[in-house]
Amino acid sequence: QVQLVESGGGLVQPGGSLRLSCAASRSRFSITAMGWYRQAPGKQRELVARITRGGSTDYADSVKGRFTISRDNAKDTVYLQMSSLEPEDTAVYYCKAGNVLGDYWGQGTQVTVSS
Repeated sequence: QVQLVESGGGLVQPGGSLRLSCAASRSRFSITAMGWYRQAPGKQRELVARITRGGSTDYADSVKGRFTISRDNAKDTVYLQMSSLEPEDTAVYYCKAGNVLGDYWGQGTQVTVSS
C-alpha cells in the first residue's frame, strides 16, 4: 500500500507564501502522476495542480501565476510552492499519487489564509 505523507501547511497572512511537500513511500511500481487537490468547507474537492513524471504540469485557473508544482522523482516527492496567498485559498490540501495499480491520497494538510 502506497503511503503519502504531507507537510508544510499552516496559518499565513494574505499575500504570504507556503510550501507544501508530499513524500510517497512503499510503492512497488514507479509513481506516475502526482498532484495537489484542495477542499474548502462546504465545497467539493478540486484540482490545484498536477505534474507527470516527465515534468508536464497542469494548474487550476485560480492559482496560475501564484502556485508552482515540482517533483523530485528520485525521492518520489512532490512540492507545491504557494505565493500571493488569498483567503480563498483556505482549504485542506490533499496530495495524490498514482502508479499502475491505482491512485492514492494523503491525509490532508490544513492551509489557512487569514489576517
